[in-house]
Amino acid sequence: MHLYDYFRSSAGYRVRIALNLKGLAYTREEVSLIDGEQGASAHRARSPQGLVPVLDTGEAMLTQSLAIIEWLDATWPEPRLIPRDPTQRAAAMARALTIACDVHPLNNLRVLRHLERELGADQAARDRWYARWTAEGFAALEAMAGPGPFLGGEAPDLADICLVPQMYNARRFGVPVDAYARLVRADHEAGALPAFAAAHPDRVRGVTAF
Repeated sequence: MHLYDYFRSSAGYRVRIALNLKGLAYTREEVSLIDGEQGASAHRARSPQGLVPVLDTGEAMLTQSLAIIEWLDATWPEPRLIPRDPTQRAAAMARALTIACDVHPLNNLRVLRHLERELGADQAARDRWYARWTAEGFAALEAMAGPGPFLGGEAPDLADICLVPQMYNARRFGVPVDAYARLVRADHEAGALPAFAAAHPDRVRGVTAF
């Protein structure tokens, strides 16, 4: 399998974690979001949205991180990343989507650039925007988290896969996270696992095969 992503892409980070948790080998190719490579015709042919990640399975080009992770779970069922039990599955999806749908889309690079270039927001305004939506989502997720050590229990699942990249981004943008004790705990526990550590942006930049 071949993964097109960007080392700091939250969505790409999620897929790298999932591939590692499954123990799957893959090659990797950087698509620089900073340089606008996601908008090039070659990448648009892979992803009509012009986004990362894209996973080339050899049979199909898969887009959207949660759809890719669901495919991985269906193709390599163990370890489970999305619970089989319908109620547990709904709870895990709700936690994951709090990040993937309610926090991340409002704070990704194209939105922050639009605030600056089209709406005239300065750095301070963009920082307030970023912090506001992160805090709102994290407060909700803190209330939704289970007793631990991970968000859904004893093993990491899709919600933890979404949480860890967002915690990385929050710290990078200077958003305080200490008030979210359950999230900090889950992030710490996940970060200690080799599959999560190996997917960290600092570990993958410039690396092309795993």
